[in-house]
Amino acid sequence: MGIILGLILPVIVFLIIYLVRFNDSSLSDFMGTFMAQKGLITFFGVWCLVSNIALFTYYVNTNKDRTAKGVFAITLLYGIGILLVKVLI
Repeated sequence: MGIILGLILPVIVFLIIYLVRFNDSSLSDFMGTFMAQKGLITFFGVWCLVSNIALFTYYVNTNKDRTAKGVFAITLLYGIGILLVKVLI
């Protein structure tokens, strides 16, 4: 359950931020700009990780440790992925 939630929530946050702040361009045009500008990668990465940290905190505080472990594992993978994208691009 935690793995699924940890994978889905950052995608939802990414799409919400895109729709609120960058809706003037198409998604394909935006993705080109997104991959070209490291600042945007950092901006979106931070908000996606913060959403998972909030989710992790909720499950830890409600003593649902197995779900929290799944969210934590996916959060680590997202963090490593964001760092790799920033370094390789």
